[in-house]
Amino acid sequence: MRTIIQRVTQAQVTINTKLHSKIDEGLLVLLGIHQNDNEKDADYLVNKLVKLRVFSDENGKMNLDINQINGSILLISQFTLFADTKKGNRPSFIEAAKPETAIPLYNYFINKLNTQLNQPCKTGVFGADMQVQLINDGPVTLLLDSENTTQNLH
Repeated sequence: MRTIIQRVTQAQVTINTKLHSKIDEGLLVLLGIHQNDNEKDADYLVNKLVKLRVFSDENGKMNLDINQINGSILLISQFTLFADTKKGNRPSFIEAAKPETAIPLYNYFINKLNTQLNQPCKTGVFGADMQVQLINDGPVTLLLDSENTTQNLH
């Protein structure tokens, strides 16, 4: 699993010109699921995500996590995070999990995240054509990949 995490002052997702979800201060998380990913990958990323100290404390240092600031998370599925762009000019998405694998893992990720947050995360709709807007705070943008753990996840 791979995530792009952006610290935001606000973010929202629109589907078919209708506002679907919106958050104020918190994290916009784009989630890509690889064909070999499993629940251990999700567990690792959720635990890491919830404990990331990327919010400023009273001294202006990034020292606080999402729960300490009572922030929100907007989670958006994004299979394009596993695009292979090595050959040619058209990305290949062969490494991205197929929906029959990805949807249960996406739902597992949401459920796991909700058990560790002060408030339920907001989401887009898996597989939908979505328009995402955000105000990146900082800017702070991070990449987390479950493949980079010291654990043998696969």
